[in-house]
Formats: sequence, C-alpha cells, structure tokens
Amino acid sequence: MTAMCKLLLATNNPHKLAEYREILAGLPMQLTSPRDEGLEIDPEETGRSFEENAVLKATAFAQASGLLTLADDSGLEIDALGGEPGIYSARYHNTAKDDHAGRCRVVLNKLAAQQTPWAKRTARFKCVIALANREKVFGTVSGAVEGLIALEPKGSGGFGYDPIFFVPELNKHMAELSAEAKHNISHRGRAARAALPLLKKICAAD
Repeated sequence: MTAMCKLLLATNNPHKLAEYREILAGLPMQLTSPRDEGLEIDPEETGRSFEENAVLKATAFAQASGLLTLADDSGLEIDALGGEPGIYSARYHNTAKDDHAGRCRVVLNKLAAQQTPWAKRTARFKCVIALANREKVFGTVSGAVEGLIALEPKGSGGFGYDPIFFVPELNKHMAELSAEAKHNISHRGRAARAALPLLKKICAAD
C-alpha cells in the first residue's frame, strides 16, 4: 500500500466526514472530501437497504471524481418501531437534514405514546460501507452496535441520534463518550475497521 493512494470520503455531512478522518487517521492514504475535490453532488438515496444506498453513493461519487471512493449508508433501527427509522434515519418524518434534535423527539414521543417498557427499547446503529472506483464496486462491509433508546437525551458529543442511544456495556449515552471511545464501539468505527483489509488490497494493486 503506497502513501500516495488517494481515498475520497464520499459524504456531504461534516459530522460524518470528521468521524471518518479520525477513524482512518492512521492509514498511509491521502484522505479527501467532495468539497476538497470541488464536487457538488448529492445522489438521491433510492435504495431499499443500507447496502444498496452505500453502493449507489460510492458509484456516483467515484464516477464524478475518478477516485477510489468510500461511501456509507447508516442509521438507527428500533425494534419497538418495527425497525424504524432505518434507511430513513437522516430524514425521519420529513425533518430537515440538520434537525437532529427534532428526529430524537419524534422517536422519544413515539415510544412514550406506546408506553414501551425499558427492556423493549432495544435498538442498534448499523453502517454499511461500499468501496468503488469508476470501473467497479470492490465490495461492501458492515458494522453495528447494540443498545437501548433512552428516556431522554443526554450528552453533547457525536451527532444524530447519539444523545438518545444508551450503550449498556459502557453505562453511557453515545453522546457522552469521547470521540475515541465512540469510534471503538460505534457502527461506523466497526465498519471502517472491517474495510481496512480491502482498502489495503486495492491500494497495493494500484
């Protein structure tokens, strides 16, 4: 794997971009973003699964940039809500993309309305990463972390649903964790680490 291998982190979400830069910081690769490359595209997520959406985004950004591209689709699945919000996590109930607190309120209100007991508030964050270039999709990997939906938000770290996601093994909400602690157990951190062997193989052959 050469130090000159360039990887496009295909997301317009500044929070997600920052997390990937932290998680992949030790790689001998040049990490770049759509903004760095002057790209202004926002592929429509028409897939029916995290995997389909990840592949769709990786392919679109790879075609536009000509670069090896990492894209993901991720979200929260809540068992008591039949797996919602799932692939619609970033726009649940037609909330604005940056209205993270609004989406958390929707979830808490739904669980409160159906009086979901603590033991039944099980949920997981899921992340699927796809790697592609202009010629092909190299593959996908995934990561997940199990937890419970808390009764109220807590913590100021992270983003999205982190304030209401309770991690039993750490006895803390995701938003209470340091960046390092979060990356160690998060769905995105686990998926990124699962992608490392494939990334190294692709760059070694480049």
